[in-house]
Amino acid sequence: MYTRKNQKHLTAAERRRFVGAVIELKRSGRYDAFVRMHGEYYVPDGSRGPRVAHMAPTFFPWHRRFVLEFERALQAVAPGVTVPYWDWTVDNTPAASLWSDDFLGGNGRREDQQVMTGPFAYRGGHWDISVGVTDEPFLTRNFGRPADPVALPTGADLDLALKQPVYDASPWDSTVSGGFRNVFEGWSVGGGPRWRNHNLVHRWVGGLMNSATSPNDPVFWLHHSFVDLVWDRWQKAHPRAGFEPRRKLPAGDRQSGRVYSLDEPMPPWNVRPSALMSHQGIYRYE
Repeated sequence: MYTRKNQKHLTAAERRRFVGAVIELKRSGRYDAFVRMHGEYYVPDGSRGPRVAHMAPTFFPWHRRFVLEFERALQAVAPGVTVPYWDWTVDNTPAASLWSDDFLGGNGRREDQQVMTGPFAYRGGHWDISVGVTDEPFLTRNFGRPADPVALPTGADLDLALKQPVYDASPWDSTVSGGFRNVFEGWSVGGGPRWRNHNLVHRWVGGLMNSATSPNDPVFWLHHSFVDLVWDRWQKAHPRAGFEPRRKLPAGDRQSGRVYSLDEPMPPWNVRPSALMSHQGIYRYE
């Protein structure tokens, strides 16, 4: 079993190994396969077909497996490398350590949002964007969205999600008025803020993080490592509140065939959510 560390506690050598492994995956083409997968399985409420990665109860188990697959790919390149996490309730400014020049680089420049610093800057020759909705080959960020400002979620925002007594509820989409999954995933409900928690982080970083192919920005993995940790915290706080829906939805339910219950295998790995309720024995968080 290995440990996922808070990004601010990584040593300089650990940052170098993580960055080097990510760049090697990019060079080999394996990184872009993860980007394409996330784009394929980002299926909004109004679209046809099954919804597994977002706006659905399987948001947490699907991303747990997704990040774990990426982590295993990193470890095949550089044994011992793990995916650190970014606690955005604490490290919530552009001066935070994850945006340093020797780690993820900083914000995009004003005129075109192009990231000019760090190992993932296009001009460094190691990071070109070829998967997604943009015609530009460079990584983009737009911290805080100055034209229509947003702030990163606070500890109070996170606590609101952690206090939810149930995991999810009908209609099992982005319109659920309560429940841990949707309050944390962060879709607008009940006249509250338009974006919360997970979604608000994507919008604060901006640029390519604000798209279905958000793994184009390596900060995606640090964000979702923290998402995974938060799920673990909620489970410990509510030990009697399990995953919902527990059983396959009946044929008369409008979400039947679109939403996966506890023991219905999720694509693309054909793994049940029930097999992903815990990470014990695989990794721990510091």
